[in-house]
Amino acid sequence: MKQFLYKLTLIPELLEESNWSDKENNIVSEHFHALQLLLKNDTLIMAGRTLNNDPSAFGIVVIRVPSEDEAQALMNSDPAVREGIMTAELFPYSVALYNNTFSTR
Repeated sequence: MKQFLYKLTLIPELLEESNWSDKENNIVSEHFHALQLLLKNDTLIMAGRTLNNDPSAFGIVVIRVPSEDEAQALMNSDPAVREGIMTAELFPYSVALYNNTFSTR
């Protein structure tokens, strides 16, 4: 199995909170649900985002899959990417250190 990271960036118009509608909120909910399924299936290593709301903001998803083609397909099927509210870049990646004592939220 290989590791990959995909970097997610909101499209510029969504950096302004007033431009969000129920449509975008629903897509983000689908995105989060898809990540939860990847976690349940032992594909997701970790996911998160920066907390700033400016053009430098981004999210990351670190996955473990058999091939780069599968990583690319998984990234492209992410609801936020598929629906065009986020752009994504894929990188080969390797987790060097990991502390599993942190809990989410």
